[in-house]
Amino acid sequence: MRIDFDPETMGPVPFYKLLTSTIVPRPIAWVSTVSGDGAANLAPHSFFTVAAVDPPIVQFTSVGRKDSLRNVEDTGEFVVNLAPEALFEQVNATATNFPHGVSEFEAVGVAQEPSARVKPPRVAGSPVALECVVHGTLGLGNSTVVLGRVVHAVVDDEVMVDGHAEISRLRPLSRLGKNEWGTVGDVRDLARVRYEDWEGRGPVQA
Repeated sequence: MRIDFDPETMGPVPFYKLLTSTIVPRPIAWVSTVSGDGAANLAPHSFFTVAAVDPPIVQFTSVGRKDSLRNVEDTGEFVVNLAPEALFEQVNATATNFPHGVSEFEAVGVAQEPSARVKPPRVAGSPVALECVVHGTLGLGNSTVVLGRVVHAVVDDEVMVDGHAEISRLRPLSRLGKNEWGTVGDVRDLARVRYEDWEGRGPVQA
């Protein structure tokens, strides 16, 4: 038996809660920006993914007009920092609705370091940082999708194994429903099957 949900009769907030509890896990873009007058901002955004490969473009969505979005629109730059398990409390704290102009780096006590190609600082304790320039934005209702072209990336050598960022060393956080967060659990390795190798396999058994 399935339960039907109608977004028009439920309203945006209840349906938002349904979406965020079922579209899981969601990777987190820990976005650092600077305002037009140079104040640094840091906030987690869990509507985040890769948008394109060539050129390399990532995207995150700002629900409402938050400082991250305002700063991106003003300066055209941002950094996506990986949200690692080791900084769980700090990642959550930077989601606090501090007044405009207050730096989450300073208020929460998150160490920062200079970026190589853009003005916003990187999170010093994050194992991965993607420095981006704005490729474009797209307004969708009360939300704005921000597309950023990656112009520089840094990865800690401690998480690299044979030229590959090893998930067991990255230990990324993810967002789930309600106030729930996810960490890396079991990792299964399964290569895709080429069509040329499919003959004779038949339906895949559950």
